[in-house]
Amino acid sequence: MAWRLVQAIREGKAPDIDVYDAAAWSAPGPLSEQSVAAGSAPMKFPDFTRGRWERTAPVG
Repeated sequence: MAWRLVQAIREGKAPDIDVYDAAAWSAPGPLSEQSVAAGSAPMKFPDFTRGRWERTAPVG
């Protein structure tokens, strides 16, 4: 992924993932830990984009 990020920067293209994707991909681990600690209680998944994901065009 690091190579692809550098390649995208060099070519002036959008990276494969953005900071919001990275945050969303990282969230399930800590949320699972909190859920287990709370007796398998459901956890609210945060919207790191504050709703902007609905207006963002797909990369590609």
